[in-house]
Amino acid sequence: MSAISIGQAVVLGAVEGVTEFLPVSSTGHLKIVEGLMGIPVDDDAVIGFSAVIQVGAIAAVLVYFSKDIARIVSAWGRGLRDREERYHHDYKFAWWVIFATIPIVLVGLAAKPLIKGPLASLWVVAGSLIVGSGVMWWADRTGRHKRGEDDTSFKDAMLVGGSQILALLFPGFSRSGATMSTALMLDLDRVAATRLSFFLGIPALTGAGLYELKDALGTGAGAAPLAVGTLVSFVVAYASIAWLLKFVAKHSFNAFVIYRIAVGVLLFGLLGAGVLHS
Repeated sequence: MSAISIGQAVVLGAVEGVTEFLPVSSTGHLKIVEGLMGIPVDDDAVIGFSAVIQVGAIAAVLVYFSKDIARIVSAWGRGLRDREERYHHDYKFAWWVIFATIPIVLVGLAAKPLIKGPLASLWVVAGSLIVGSGVMWWADRTGRHKRGEDDTSFKDAMLVGGSQILALLFPGFSRSGATMSTALMLDLDRVAATRLSFFLGIPALTGAGLYELKDALGTGAGAAPLAVGTLVSFVVAYASIAWLLKFVAKHSFNAFVIYRIAVGVLLFGLLGAGVLHS
């Protein structure tokens, strides 16, 4: 028997697709919905399922940004062969994404027992949602929004990439929220911050999904629910990406800040009342 049914997989895939790239914490929302559906949030199969369906959301990024990715990968390939090509921003950017992924990989492997244990608590999710909201509000308010995507540097990539560790250790903080907030603190504009978050998320989330695939199948997640959840995640995430890029071009992150605080407070209330169990 699968730990997750097909119907539950559809719901969780939709939640993953909507929230993966919005700065509201996909992990936090998945844990909340799992708790409401009576699914044990610290079960190995459930944790593996959540990681695997992220691949659907990443696939949506690959499709949505296929032209940009092809350009960057082509520049990287040319730079490996031709020294003159190594001065181009796209070549350097490809290396920056690679290097910026290393910190989260190392921490993810070293802290796996904590991530799958005490830090998987819904209390941690609730607190991280609220604390992350404060960080996002401050970053959006104080950032000067004067630098575009072509102005990014190796330092920017490493700092933004390293900030993904916050979401890894504290589910609820949000990988997108952490990376976008850090980019805003570095004075990138909202669209540049959002796009940088997308690109840096590709290797980290793809690696996590593939790493968890074997364990997810071996612990009872079920191949059919995994396939359904991943497909739903892809479709919904594609629409979410398109909406988010249009939204941040004209609006601040205040709506996300308010929403995160409301969800965090509600979650504390549900946990305190015993409606949900950590």
